[in-house]
Amino acid sequence: MKVLITGATGTIGGAVARTLLGRGDDVVGLSRDPGRAAAAEPRITWHAWNAAQERPPAEAFDGVDGVVNLVGEPINQRWSDEAKRSIRESRITTTKNLVAGMLAAERTPRVLVSGSAVGYYGDRGTDFVDEGTAPGATFDAQVCVDWEAAAKEAEAGGVRVALIRTGLLLTREAGLLAELLLPFKLGVGGPVAGGRNYMPWISLADEVGIILWALDTEGASGPFNATAPNPVTNREFSKALGRALHRPAVLPVPKLAVKVRLGSEFGEIAATAGQRAIPKRATDGGYEFFFTDIDAAMEDAVG
Repeated sequence: MKVLITGATGTIGGAVARTLLGRGDDVVGLSRDPGRAAAAEPRITWHAWNAAQERPPAEAFDGVDGVVNLVGEPINQRWSDEAKRSIRESRITTTKNLVAGMLAAERTPRVLVSGSAVGYYGDRGTDFVDEGTAPGATFDAQVCVDWEAAAKEAEAGGVRVALIRTGLLLTREAGLLAELLLPFKLGVGGPVAGGRNYMPWISLADEVGIILWALDTEGASGPFNATAPNPVTNREFSKALGRALHRPAVLPVPKLAVKVRLGSEFGEIAATAGQRAIPKRATDGGYEFFFTDIDAAMEDAVG
């Protein structure tokens, strides 16, 4: 199989690429700086792409069977007007450009696996959330709605489209867990704002696993929650991280501290919002998880 990946220099994209290469597939990558990307991973065939300004070059799609779309500006930041514009552009505009390139290719790839997030659902409290749950009304939820709509435009060309709604990724390389490691190692970590909100986590192995399962499985289309079957509360998550690091995890973090750091809008969501999301469609479709227990996954993530 020949697979084109956007975001192949990122944490998830790089792991997907390495797994594909390891099983004998050919991988094509798109980058603003293909020379630098090739120096880091010469096994990938790289092409230059200014994602927000243009379609990928036509030659990037030569012989490509499937596309994995993982490009996007980090959402874990202060949501200024400029940040919001960049977040939307890096997901929606670039996905529209990618799909336009796919549909214009001499031979259209047969499948698109495109990123999304459980932020699609907004804050759902303690209610269980599956792929049939309606979207929320917050900024991040509406970004996901529009992001998925941009990917689904590929269906007009007969492309099978799978949408991966990713939860909290457990990796020390990036994201929330990477930010939490230092304070927890210093013994000053703990639950945020009471720790009652749910955190739908997923291991990197299962994030990659679900993406490749969706790529390979002919019947896999529509949305899939990339979350472990057992979401935990923030308090349970904090205790698991403390156990993995052999450090106490009892010092509470007030909501105000999070809002000061991340701004009032995203800070409120980061501190108190959550989704008790379960991967109903993936498990019903036959995907088997590597990690279903938070302690085992956390120990694997922090090494």
